[in-house]
Amino acid sequence: MDNFVHLHVHSHYSLLDGAGRISELVESACTAKMPAIALTDHGHLFGAMEFHNAARSAGIKPILGIEAYISPTTRTDRTMGRIDLSSYHLLLLAMDAQGWKNLIKLSSRAYLEGFYYRPRIDRELLAQFNKGLICTTACLGGEVPSALMANQPDKALQIAGEYLEIFGKDRFFIEVQSQGVPEQDQVNPQLVDI
Repeated sequence: MDNFVHLHVHSHYSLLDGAGRISELVESACTAKMPAIALTDHGHLFGAMEFHNAARSAGIKPILGIEAYISPTTRTDRTMGRIDLSSYHLLLLAMDAQGWKNLIKLSSRAYLEGFYYRPRIDRELLAQFNKGLICTTACLGGEVPSALMANQPDKALQIAGEYLEIFGKDRFFIEVQSQGVPEQDQVNPQLVDI
């Protein structure tokens, strides 16, 4: 697997979902001879500078990102009543300096305007601040996989179409994971079809 790069990576800054310290992630990438590695912690960019500096010092290209929380409606809607209904996951990766600036804006606005259980963004912010960003559908917590798990393939296709419209075909990707989780194995063929 020459030139393989992990693009969906959590560090110890992703509370309850990541245990790897940034120095260990970078060291593992070096050992595997990866040319680059991403950091996409949940809902924030707290480890971004530490990661950027560690990766650059090790001769690895750092890819800065975030596994954002996106509201199913708007960032200001606080009527869901439960954490599991208030947001979905969405992976965003900076392609360039403009993308990094947009990640900062999205993260800040998520905390300042969208916080409801978690710091949330919405499609309005994505439409406004998507330049320089690559978007993937994320894990099973993403909107598209969640719709598939709920046996709503038409809804999954509609949601994917909305992201495609915002990001375009060169910057929006369906994320397929292999973790040995039965639900993931069940939706992967449908994700590939989309």
